[in-house]
Amino acid sequence: MAKIGINIATGSLQKEEMIVGIDLGTTNSLVAIIHPENRQPVALKEHNSSSLVPSIVHFDKTGNITVGEEAKQYLVTEPHNTIFSAKRLMGKSYNDIKDNASFFTFKVIDDNTESLVKVQVGDKFYSPIDLSSFILKELKQRAEHILKTPVTKAVITVPAYFNDAQRQATRDAGKLAGLDVLRIINEPTAASLAYGLGLGKEEIKTIAVYDLGGGTFDISILQITNGIFEVLSTNGDTYLGGDDFDRLIVHYWMKQSGISETEISANKELSQALRLKAEEAKKYLSSNENFEAKVENISLKLSKQEFESLAAPLIERTIQSCRNAIADAKVDVQQIDSVVMVGGSTRVPAVKKAVSDFFGSPVNDTVNPDEVVALGAAVQADILAGNNKEFLLLDITPLSLGIETMGGLMDVLIPRNSKIPTKAGRQYTTHKDGQSSMRITVFQGERDLVQDNRKLAELNLSGIPGMPAGLPKVEVSFLINADGILVVKAKELRSGVEQSVEVKPQYGLSDMEVEKMLLDSLTHAKDDIAKRALVEARTEGEQLLQTTEKFIGKNASLLTQHELIQTAEAMQALQLALTMEDKDLIHKKVEELNDISRPYAERAMDQAVSSAMKGRAI
Repeated sequence: MAKIGINIATGSLQKEEMIVGIDLGTTNSLVAIIHPENRQPVALKEHNSSSLVPSIVHFDKTGNITVGEEAKQYLVTEPHNTIFSAKRLMGKSYNDIKDNASFFTFKVIDDNTESLVKVQVGDKFYSPIDLSSFILKELKQRAEHILKTPVTKAVITVPAYFNDAQRQATRDAGKLAGLDVLRIINEPTAASLAYGLGLGKEEIKTIAVYDLGGGTFDISILQITNGIFEVLSTNGDTYLGGDDFDRLIVHYWMKQSGISETEISANKELSQALRLKAEEAKKYLSSNENFEAKVENISLKLSKQEFESLAAPLIERTIQSCRNAIADAKVDVQQIDSVVMVGGSTRVPAVKKAVSDFFGSPVNDTVNPDEVVALGAAVQADILAGNNKEFLLLDITPLSLGIETMGGLMDVLIPRNSKIPTKAGRQYTTHKDGQSSMRITVFQGERDLVQDNRKLAELNLSGIPGMPAGLPKVEVSFLINADGILVVKAKELRSGVEQSVEVKPQYGLSDMEVEKMLLDSLTHAKDDIAKRALVEARTEGEQLLQTTEKFIGKNASLLTQHELIQTAEAMQALQLALTMEDKDLIHKKVEELNDISRPYAERAMDQAVSSAMKGRAI
């Protein structure tokens, strides 16, 4: 392996392989490594700049992309082209986020389906995976610039409550940014590792991790046994964070100065200036008693006491989440051995005091709360690089395992580098009415299309009772036991029909073949994900055409002549778009057909409901 020089602000050292730790946050993201000389985790930053990169992506008129501080300035001037909090959309469908859609200032597509959300900027459509990949790419380039060495391997952190789809989306974003994601680890686990908790071989500890970031709050209760972390419970509020503290201060000042909501929404510059001053006041009052400033000739005042009484209800909401988490974990507050503080907002003294009072012990806050998660990810990266000899690395799966889904796509159930033994499951459904069997084909590999991966096994689940498409629920589960044997099971949950197959260990690949498959997946990442996006767009378009046709067949009498003509034209345009190699065009035509059909679909629904109310069956 070629030796690569590393240069960190304080000195350089030859090192064979660099694995970085990345905290991909809702508000800010950053990269950390283990310093090759003093072996301590350190967040990467340039000279005196911040280690934090705002998780914001801006698209200009010509399609150029900027990320971070540079993109932040467009939040007010170009809200439609500036994407923030993309992490909230990871692995989500529109139905998952519709209650909070007003939170986003950019266009989140409502396609009324269970498919993943898309964000529209101009004529282009981006998935949350694309958006996160732009942030990760910026972090990768930043790290390479500081370290003067290529960075291709990473450990990325996610919230403990992230599900399988959200974790896989995070891996895909890494791959798209040119990173080989060796592990996805939970943020509370990373924070504990940064404090050295769980590094002792014999320790058994119960830990609470209180994480109050810019836009989200999480509390996790972890059990650490011999270096293995288990999440006992997690609770929180995905729309509560430091930004809410700032908002309270702004409203307080508006009341004091007699500024109305109408004035503030008409004057974006004043609104932004007040928000920035509020953030400044919050930070200043952490170590001072009174804050005073002027914005556009308005004098602003706030005392520490006033701020704390404003913040009290928000802090109480986080403590209520702590109560819930403790109850769910089935432990007593007295059993918590350590409380770890994460997130910039935990610097507020009133927050520290409330948490310390609730848990009845001082909190751990000596490590920079903005950096603690990334530093822990770097500790984990160091263990994976084999530099931390204290740690036994459990057996892991050399390549991802998954099944073929519609359009020949690979749906990963067990990502590569998962610890063995492990299990994972996901639900699927039928695509044709009355479909009575389902073929489940198991593949191994890192590419997005199954044709580029290695087929391992196949099983047929037959005897599914005839139901309309989309109704059967087939759960496919993978279990790898301690000997590395993979057992694949498929079960139709409504009828209980079941089938299973066993795949022998090691799957007969040499190290060189595994290495080649990994290399191919990175080399082709961009093309692969573009192909996947095109296949997914086509599948979505085809399904919409089928359901629209079916709907019109049943409800033609409810449509006006004009609606019928419009629908036929939009269907034709979509049909034509499906033959092109352009996913954005397909999404655009899907969106247009949805816009035309929405009014009469709602009319049909209203009519069905009113006839049901009259006591007639629908």
